Amino acid sequence: MAKALIVVDMQNDFVTGTLGTPEARKILPRLVKKLEDIAEEGAVDVIFTQDTHGENYLETQEGRNLPVIHCIKKTEGWELVPELQKFTRRAKAVIEKKAFGSTRLPSLIKPYEVVEFAGVCTDICIVSNALLIKAFYPEQRVQIDAACCAGSTPEAHQEALNVMRNCQCRIINE
Repeated sequence: MAKALIVVDMQNDFVTGTLGTPEARKILPRLVKKLEDIAEEGAVDVIFTQDTHGENYLETQEGRNLPVIHCIKKTEGWELVPELQKFTRRAKAVIEKKAFGSTRLPSLIKPYEVVEFAGVCTDICIVSNALLIKAFYPEQRVQIDAACCAGSTPEAHQEALNVMRNCQCRIINE
């Protein structure tokens, strides 16, 4: 069975930086272990996404609604956390995305029977991308590793898992 793991936005700003949370820091060791296991098996393709903004972030719709400067391209906050950088060498792709959902992701995951999501934020970018994939490929199994995801708050994380479950995404490791 062809499987892809999409690691969403595990960047410094979302883990230890301006939008970092204790929950994002807590999932990091579990995600590292998951990626180490995948590297040993070699049966799962990994794709990383990076939230990517320009210097004009505060002038964008997102910036006006979330006026916290983050993930400005080529800054330290934009980079993937150091613990995950070693896994990008074997990754199928590292995608820069300018919105919550990646417009490039559907073309990359078409051949997979299972697409699994991990990373941050469950209630913004993970739910956006999971439902985007469900819309493009309704018969593809989309699953969320809840133990390797963190939301903007614990409550928002749980609410997003419920939404994805209701949209027929499989929630694992709750």
